[in-house]
Amino acid sequence: MKLLRSKLVELKEQEHKENLKELKGDYSQITWGSQIRSYVFQPYTMVKDHRTGAEVGNVNAVMDGDIDYFINEKLKQKDE
Repeated sequence: MKLLRSKLVELKEQEHKENLKELKGDYSQITWGSQIRSYVFQPYTMVKDHRTGAEVGNVNAVMDGDIDYFINEKLKQKDE
């Protein structure tokens, strides 16, 4: 009985680990160079999205939340 119980506990633990792994999904390390966008404030202003290559010269608008251009470029990229 003890052997059967230990096997059942082991199976439950394995199932739980697999569920956690599935919920976590894939992720990558957050390191220098893995950012989505670069913001340049001086000596000129520019925001560049590294995923799509889209660039905007109005940093202040992007900082205020105007990121529709970047969203549209990413959606266009998914269609291709």
